[in-house]
Amino acid sequence: MFSDKDISHFANLETPFYFYDLTLLQKTLSTCADAAKLYNFHVHYAMKANFNERVLEKIKDTGFGADCVSGGEVSKAIEVGFKKNQVVFAGVGKSDKEINGALDNDIFCFNVESIQELEVINELAGKKNKKARVAIRINPNVDAHTHHNITTGLDENKFGINSWDLPLCAETLKKSANLEFLGIHFHIGSQITNLDVYKNLCVRVNEFAAWFEERGFTVKVLNVGGGLGIDYHNPEQQIPDFGAYFKIFSEFLNVRSNQEVHFELGRALVGQSSSLISKVLYVKNGKKKNFIILDAGMTELMRPALYQAYHKISNISKLAEADAVKYDVVGPICESTDCFGKEVELPTTLRGDLIALNSTGAYGEVMASHYNLRENIVSVYNTDI
Repeated sequence: MFSDKDISHFANLETPFYFYDLTLLQKTLSTCADAAKLYNFHVHYAMKANFNERVLEKIKDTGFGADCVSGGEVSKAIEVGFKKNQVVFAGVGKSDKEINGALDNDIFCFNVESIQELEVINELAGKKNKKARVAIRINPNVDAHTHHNITTGLDENKFGINSWDLPLCAETLKKSANLEFLGIHFHIGSQITNLDVYKNLCVRVNEFAAWFEERGFTVKVLNVGGGLGIDYHNPEQQIPDFGAYFKIFSEFLNVRSNQEVHFELGRALVGQSSSLISKVLYVKNGKKKNFIILDAGMTELMRPALYQAYHKISNISKLAEADAVKYDVVGPICESTDCFGKEVELPTTLRGDLIALNSTGAYGEVMASHYNLRENIVSVYNTDI
């Protein structure tokens, strides 16, 4: 994953930093685009995964749209050059300011997550003499078989509209003069690796599309969200099987000739394209445990502390040496949860060794914080070496 040239260059840099393999990123994007093109599927990049500008430039240049969950992301997408008619805006808590900004930018669609939000968007659009294009985010009650903290498609979830509220939703749409109904939207969770889950989703999408059609609505857009995972345990498996993923929707979705199918992919596009590079500050050898204390912590990579996420850890100063010692790999932050891995088998590790936390391209840099007055994390790119 790292060339000798890369590692030699890292030794001269101040750590910690995020290392981006833009070559791999481009290959991943092209693979996804080619697979989607076979079925005329539309892909929007989930900006929450990573909004590093050089990453966004690559994605925009591939021709993907942007899936945004805040007014800031909408503004950033347009600033970077994403086409406004490819920008979708989701999120359960859109403020009036954010909605007005998206209306002013004439984005493609609001993914609406509550009936009250429908009413607010209609009111704000009316004040501007505009029509807002909307899709209804529905909770299909499909179990994504992923970590409970990143499951979003079950009933009684903070996200989306429950099925029993759809009659009122339809009534609200019909009386809202400043809304244009485009279709239906779903997002059942994140880091999904069991593709059979998507077959179950397709069944529910078909049912809900038929429900709206039976009540006189024209469903132009079927937005099935994203959630496709990556292999954190095997970073060498660099590119997800986009072909198998899209094929499921091609086979199991009922799509009319005048309907579009949209996807919102994040982690699958960027997850394997970056690693967090850190340096060993101290090694503490105990009677029962050994600790490696890094100069990177939960302020640089929050996922392990937030929901016990796994990232493969490598001593890249000693790639040729066999794993011989078990260590708890921890950061410098004053929190007991500032731990990247327990009982991690590594070569005998010394102060100054370089440690890579792999597969950090998604929900890594974007979740960094200044807790403990930590400095901003910097980024390094393979194309600059």
